Amino acid sequence: MPAAGVAALLLWDGGIDTDPHRELLHDVRIDLRTAMTRHGPIEYDLYGTHGPVLLSVHAGLGGADQGRLFAGWLQKDGFRILSPSRPGYLGTPLESGRTNEEQADLLAALLDELGIDRVGVLAVSAGSPVGYTFAARHPDRIWGLVSIGGLSKPQPGGGPGSPLRRTFLNTVGQKLTLLTAKLSFETVVAGTLDETSTFTEEQRAERISYIMNTPDVQALFKAMFDTTFPYQKRWAGTDNDAAQARRGGLPLEQITTPTLVIHGTQDGDVPFDHGESAAQRIPGAERYWMEHGDHLGFWLSPEASQAQAAARQFFLRHAPTE
Repeated sequence: MPAAGVAALLLWDGGIDTDPHRELLHDVRIDLRTAMTRHGPIEYDLYGTHGPVLLSVHAGLGGADQGRLFAGWLQKDGFRILSPSRPGYLGTPLESGRTNEEQADLLAALLDELGIDRVGVLAVSAGSPVGYTFAARHPDRIWGLVSIGGLSKPQPGGGPGSPLRRTFLNTVGQKLTLLTAKLSFETVVAGTLDETSTFTEEQRAERISYIMNTPDVQALFKAMFDTTFPYQKRWAGTDNDAAQARRGGLPLEQITTPTLVIHGTQDGDVPFDHGESAAQRIPGAERYWMEHGDHLGFWLSPEASQAQAAARQFFLRHAPTE
């Protein structure tokens, strides 16, 4: 029976929608394309036809789809949203840039290919080191930076597992997760909070109830969940992010662009002291601490609208007027 169950999971496609032109959420669509830059190919989505450009630098297990989704709350504010897949994610090969420096230069090359002069940067979690490095290396290409739950210090551990474990995660494991989501989505929400928060049992129960009983928030959670599949197309980048996190050495003191650091005080994925360190080391950085906020609280908590308003006002204040 166990063998038959595994065989069935291997044959099942998981119901994963990988259409490069799909709808991620109501009114949030992607249209993935690839630019051939001087540093190699990079996949991207560009939403909007006019207005200042915001470059959305996605998190781990992400891609251009996740970057687009994470920036969706800004799409009605007159911005264009540029969401690339970082190297090792979806359609961007890891060879286009492994280090934070190489990825920052790749993003600058993408701007050149698209004829974009300067951007605001929205960087999230494991994408923040690239956002910070881009700001330090290309100060003439950026007019504002917002980091949400971003890594800013060396992060030990997180290396790749054995080949057998990798195979399991890439096939049976992800399908078990998808099957669990279909049978009991609340179980997936609870498991996610276990990984992304330091909540007490009471706080955890309150957040589960909020997500499950707020239709728009539940839909956003489901969309976020979908942008981590299939693992196979995101794992090389996730492994590389872990390797870069072990390196550390971010040039935070060299950042001269206006910066806003947002972090939850109960972030269980990227500890709060990463936010504190970034805010202290970046000259003139502003900060917004989400009290009792977890790693995804900027999007999935009752306080999300206030945090988003703070980030929105920061971008609008610094965006070029021409």
